[in-house]
Amino acid sequence: MQDHPKHYCGVFGIFGHPNAAELTYYGLYALQHRGQESAGIVTCDGRQFRVHRGMGLVSQVFSGDELHDLVGHMAVGHTRYSTTGASHLRNAQPLTADCARGQIAVAHNGNLTNASQLRDELEARGSIFQTTVDSEIIVHLLAQPSMGTGSNHLINAMRRLEGAYSIAIMTEHELVGVRDPHGFRPLSIGKLGDAWVLASETCAFDLIHAEFVRDVEPGEIVIINKDGLTSLRAFPIQTNHAFCIFEYVYFARPDSTIANRNVYKVRVEMGRQLAREHLVDADLVVPVPDSGNCAALGYSLESNIPFEMAFIRNHYVGRSFLQPSQLIRDFDVRVKLNLIGDLVKGKRVVVVDDSIVRGTTCKARVNNLKEAGAKEVHVMVSCPPHMHPCVYGIDFPDRNKLMAANHSLEEIRKYLSADSLHYLSEDGMIKATGLPRENFCMACYTGKYPVPYDPGVDKQIIERRNGRVMGLSEAVANGRAQITLL
Repeated sequence: MQDHPKHYCGVFGIFGHPNAAELTYYGLYALQHRGQESAGIVTCDGRQFRVHRGMGLVSQVFSGDELHDLVGHMAVGHTRYSTTGASHLRNAQPLTADCARGQIAVAHNGNLTNASQLRDELEARGSIFQTTVDSEIIVHLLAQPSMGTGSNHLINAMRRLEGAYSIAIMTEHELVGVRDPHGFRPLSIGKLGDAWVLASETCAFDLIHAEFVRDVEPGEIVIINKDGLTSLRAFPIQTNHAFCIFEYVYFARPDSTIANRNVYKVRVEMGRQLAREHLVDADLVVPVPDSGNCAALGYSLESNIPFEMAFIRNHYVGRSFLQPSQLIRDFDVRVKLNLIGDLVKGKRVVVVDDSIVRGTTCKARVNNLKEAGAKEVHVMVSCPPHMHPCVYGIDFPDRNKLMAANHSLEEIRKYLSADSLHYLSEDGMIKATGLPRENFCMACYTGKYPVPYDPGVDKQIIERRNGRVMGLSEAVANGRAQITLL
């Protein structure tokens, strides 16, 4: 069991470039860290949609021939980790549909907290769902004639959604970017010559040499077509937003900029703040690569304790096909990170990680250091303890599987076999971002959910996720099919 929450999804879109598919491929490559289960690209030449989706990494899903066949001047792409819906090809995005309004492609990052209610409502009207992802709800809403016409149709559809969503939508003539009114997930706008680009993170712009323009604002809809970019306000402007602070802690790439804050600099400052709050006598600071690198550097800079990359990461680790015997578990612990024992032998070591969720791999790292002869091991975590599950698109486990929700600090320290254990405070984490507290969602730390949700409904979603999905042939036989997923 891994000790870090898994990523959710990355979205990318481009309008007005003859090499839309190739640029989307590279954009998804830059966003690969946000999801490694599946990837997909949909292109359009103004008339026809062309689709390719597959399971695996971006480089595994697409070849030169497949990209060559994805003709068109606009495209949307998606790289996915399943937070709702099982890991199957049918759930790979972007989702596409052909309906009375024309062709639609949707790439979604986030989780809808009212997914179960909306799905039941749509099915009662005759909609047929062919996937188990909440993103298909967005497709069906966009296809509903009752949503109105023109921009009102789009606004009305978005107003039905609750929870977290940053979406790239493509029709036959335009590219649309949408961000929920709380701004849970990032979405940015860029320019590449005359072409417009949308991406979950700005690091995707850097790779294709696009210029960052601005973030899509919470509650904003941007429509991009041959006339340029138009901004619509789908919701009243909110004073308090709910951007996921864990983007700064862990999810986003360090070379991305979010809300005018470089992620690398924020993480270094989190490490500095950690040293101000919890300074210990030690001989060296060691990060857990790669997510702990920046915070460990900050801790070292603030404490004047030397920094050493004692753990070396293997970047070529795939999924294990071996059964989880104790022998294999021991190998799996070491295959990702190998320790240079000579650096830590006889030393008092501060080991810095971004988070402890279940505690399993952190315990293994402490054991590695002790076995290599470390005199002391002090564990520093660059965020507060995770006490509550996330319902907005991060794969935090149930509360009963969260280490900090069920054990005291001293109990966790003993479990880890660490000489001391310290977490960054909530105030220290916020201070490191340079932004006010009311900008952030911190529900996984505080249990205060910006968009209320019903755990009973959440359970229904999980049960539905594992349930049978009616096939298209059965839907046609029952006379209920309204749209066709391509």
